[in-house]
Amino acid sequence: MEPWAEKGEAGETVRVTAQLLKAKTGEFDLESILLLKLRGLGISDLGCLGECASLEWLDLSGNAISQLGPLATLKSLAVLNLSANRVCSLEPLGACENLQRLDVAGNLLSSLQQLQCLAGLRRLESLRLHDPRGRLTNPVCASGAYRGALAELLPALKAIDGQRLSGRGSELYQLCRDLDSSLERGGGAGSPEPPGMALPWVEEGYWEWRPARRSSIAEEAYRQFSAALRECRELSQRADDTISQAERALSLRSDPSSYVF
Repeated sequence: MEPWAEKGEAGETVRVTAQLLKAKTGEFDLESILLLKLRGLGISDLGCLGECASLEWLDLSGNAISQLGPLATLKSLAVLNLSANRVCSLEPLGACENLQRLDVAGNLLSSLQQLQCLAGLRRLESLRLHDPRGRLTNPVCASGAYRGALAELLPALKAIDGQRLSGRGSELYQLCRDLDSSLERGGGAGSPEPPGMALPWVEEGYWEWRPARRSSIAEEAYRQFSAALRECRELSQRADDTISQAERALSLRSDPSSYVF
C-alpha cells in the first residue's frame, strides 16, 4: 500500500494527504500548488485537498468520490474535472466563485435541482453532464430536454456537453438545428407537394474536369529540366564507356609486376 493510502473500517480506501500532494507535484507548500492531476487513483476521501488555496486546475476524474466538502475553500479554482465518480451533490462548488469549466459526466446527479447551487457562479461558462465518447452520463440526462432547462437555469453558460449556446458559432449551430427541424417536419405525412426540379447550386459544367493551364514560367522550367536530364544521361554514358575501357586495359596485363602503384 502506498504511504498516502489509508485503510478505513469498511476496507481499503484512498484519502488525499499532504504526502500524496507533495509526491504528485513536487511542492512542499500546499498553497503553492496551481495544477493538480489525481486521475484514476481510487480516491474516495478528499482529505486535506482544501488546503491548496491557490489551486486553479484540478483533475479528479475516474475515482470513487462522493463528497466534495473540501473543495468549498478553493476560491481560485477555474477548471474542475470530476467525471466518472459517485457525486450526487454539487453544493460545495457553489463557493468556488472563479469556476469556469466543470465536468461532472458519469456521476449520480438525478435532477436539475441538484444543479441549482451553481446559479451564483457568474464565471461558469462550460458544464458537461454527458460525454458520449467516454460513455459517461448522469440520470438527469435521461430527459432529452435537460439541456434547454439547464440553459434557463444557468443563463451564463456558453457551452453544455461541448455544444455552444452563445458566442461565436452559436448562430450557425442554431440555424442548422432549425433547418433540420424544418426538414423533418416537411418529410411527414400531409406535407405540401415538393416544387419542380431543383436548380443546381453552381453553373452547369462547374464540376467538369478542365486541363490545367501551363504558364510560360512552367514551360521554361520544364525545358531546363529536360535539358539537365539529357546532360546527366550523356555523362552517365561517358562514365560507363570510360570504366569499360579501363577494365579492358587492365585485363590485357598478365604480368602482375607491370602494375604501377
